[in-house]
Amino acid sequence: MTGQDRPLDLRLVPSAAVCWAVTIVGLLAGWRPVAVLAVGLAGLGAVLTGLATCRSHGGWPDAARVAVSVGVVAAALLGTGFAVAIAVRSHAIEVHPLAQRADSGGFVTMAVVLQEDPKGLRGNGFGGEERLLVRASLREIRDGDSRVSVGGSVLVFAEGPQWGSLLPGQQVTLRGRLTVPERSDLTVAVVRATGPPVHVEPPPWIQRWAASIRDRLAEAAAAALPPDQAGLLPGLVVGDTSRLSQDVEGEFTAAGLTHLTAVSGANVSIIVGAVLLVVRGVGMGPRSGALLAAAALAAFVVIARPSPSVLRAAAMGCIALLALVTGRRKQALPALASSVIVLLALFPSLAVDFGFALSVVATAGLILVAPVLVDRMRRRGWPRWLAEMCAVAVAAFVVTAPLVAAMSGTVSVVSIVANILVAPVVAPITVVGAVAAVVAAVWLPVATLVVRIAGPPLWWLLEVADRAAAVPGATVAVPGGLEGAVVVAVGVAVVVPAMRYRWLRRILLALGVGVAAVWIPTRVYYPGWPAAGWSFVACDVGQGDGLVLSTGDGRAVVVDAGPDPAPIDRCLRALGVAEVALVIVTHLHADHYGGLDGVLDGRAAGAIAIGSTNLPEGGFRFVSATAARAGVALVRLVPGQELTAGELRLQVLGPLVPPPRDPDAADEAANDNSLVIMAHTPAGTILLTGDVEEPGQRALLQSGVSLRADVLKLPHHGSRTTAREFIEAVRPRLVVISVGAGNPFGHPNGTVVEWIAALGAVTARTDVDGDVAVVRSGAGALAVVGSSRGTIVR
Repeated sequence: MTGQDRPLDLRLVPSAAVCWAVTIVGLLAGWRPVAVLAVGLAGLGAVLTGLATCRSHGGWPDAARVAVSVGVVAAALLGTGFAVAIAVRSHAIEVHPLAQRADSGGFVTMAVVLQEDPKGLRGNGFGGEERLLVRASLREIRDGDSRVSVGGSVLVFAEGPQWGSLLPGQQVTLRGRLTVPERSDLTVAVVRATGPPVHVEPPPWIQRWAASIRDRLAEAAAAALPPDQAGLLPGLVVGDTSRLSQDVEGEFTAAGLTHLTAVSGANVSIIVGAVLLVVRGVGMGPRSGALLAAAALAAFVVIARPSPSVLRAAAMGCIALLALVTGRRKQALPALASSVIVLLALFPSLAVDFGFALSVVATAGLILVAPVLVDRMRRRGWPRWLAEMCAVAVAAFVVTAPLVAAMSGTVSVVSIVANILVAPVVAPITVVGAVAAVVAAVWLPVATLVVRIAGPPLWWLLEVADRAAAVPGATVAVPGGLEGAVVVAVGVAVVVPAMRYRWLRRILLALGVGVAAVWIPTRVYYPGWPAAGWSFVACDVGQGDGLVLSTGDGRAVVVDAGPDPAPIDRCLRALGVAEVALVIVTHLHADHYGGLDGVLDGRAAGAIAIGSTNLPEGGFRFVSATAARAGVALVRLVPGQELTAGELRLQVLGPLVPPPRDPDAADEAANDNSLVIMAHTPAGTILLTGDVEEPGQRALLQSGVSLRADVLKLPHHGSRTTAREFIEAVRPRLVVISVGAGNPFGHPNGTVVEWIAALGAVTARTDVDGDVAVVRSGAGALAVVGSSRGTIVR
């Protein structure tokens, strides 16, 4: 039976859509609007119920009308319940004592239970240690001898080996500084831990067992495979990407293969299917088989960790097993809708989680779009295996492209081809990896032998990712957020239906050739990069700052070096910078100094300059050791100092906030101790602000120093800690935002971007535009050029 022969059961789809929509409203708009929505849905449900129970003049409606009526009434009633529930939860967050204290940014001691493994962030931490992020559930707030039991979810940023070894389920006592969450996902507060945990309880036995399985699989992979393959295998099997190199991760992103390292339906299908095959082979009944498969599924969820895609796949697996036990016909679409309803009821924050949305939308595409494509390809004589492989790749790309564009501001143009090429090896890798994980728990040497079988398919997967990512223009920059989603969705909606008609396909082919003729020489091999006569370049170094100022005599001044050496080195090579007159580190956070080796290796440098404080100490040790290793002098800059290099003149304006006395506050206070520098260049004045936050900005405003500049490097990657009065005092014509694509902090803040637009300034962003160059263009005019999309404004 083909995908079009069996009618689709759509009855639960309206309910899932309404539940999702009202949950989003409650999370983003607050409890008051969603409470009003609950009343409206309740009234609508009552009216629809009354209408559905009334007989019409022609008797009862037919079965189709009854089904539609029941579906609509169920959606209204379920939506009412969800609206009430999310209104209660949103109100609880609004009045939570910790949320109210977060506004003041004070310090607090609390006991929490970790909900997930600590996740490493790109670049090192504030003091040179690995920077980690972990979500946790509150248990109590401690203030001296008093203890207040509370609930709620917090997001913890921490650093150090003591944090990296923690497991989900462990209770941890910590001290940290509170800040307001950037995202509306029922998080009470963000906590920036000021040191290692104060006290740690032992983890639950099941989490120790799960961690040992993950560790032993990683150990077997490391013993049997090259480093890149060894880091990738645990990601494909159990979603453990902690050992995946950043280069491979970047290649997978550019090639559109990132979804392979997010455990989802394919992994669950393999696990459940293997158990059911074994059960059938030994002659056990369906109920016993379903029970054993459910146990295996639960164990797999614990090992792979309940990420959004894992939860969605597990929920659908449970529904399929329930259908097996009850003898009901299995249909994927009702199972998907049911899983959405159940998961949103248990975990409302999934409603605004991109990972969950991608998982649901991709699954819907495989259910609704892929079978149609397979049928059409088969009618044109395609072999079934080839038709299915291509249909899955096309369907997944078509339905997820708008969400990916909204999330990252990019679209991979090589994604479909890359996914088709790797499709034959994904299942064998997953099967071999799953067997190796089971064997590793018993006998590691044998598991090492098993892992070797995955070597050739892993090599092919990495080779495809590398070659696809290396294609010029493999990713196309689009607007981020809702705008990008709409643009890509409209493009897909136009192109996909048009492909059904031969004459439209010819028109699209001609249009594609014309676009390529313009796009390739202007975007892929853009002749204007590096921009001739550039005065200032903000390098795309990810979530950090890497800024370059031309001295006009073949040298440059580098202000900050980003979190990693490779991106800043790449940028300087593209600009042809072989000698650096001065390297300035605005403050001692690793997203500003971590890439120093990329600046210094192979280049002559005059000196490294830092501010007058040595805090945080770990950052100072890193910078001073790097300077000593490179044989470069370490100098200090203070407010009021001026420097000249060629045609470039630098004035040090700040910091004007004194360093903290409390060592616990050193990491957070480092932002306000950023060097603030006014650069006088042929292209105009450029205000470089590091990560200075509102207190430091207000100190500059109160000092009376002139902040007026043509170009503003927006402080702290555009975070919410920027004062509107500061931007108004600068009154820039251009604002450059150095920010990483898809960063977890929500940078840049939407309100701050709106302030900039209200002033009439042009905005250039490294996450969208790539490396951003400022060039003098005529009398008093500026030209802004992005390496990924050419001229932004002239």
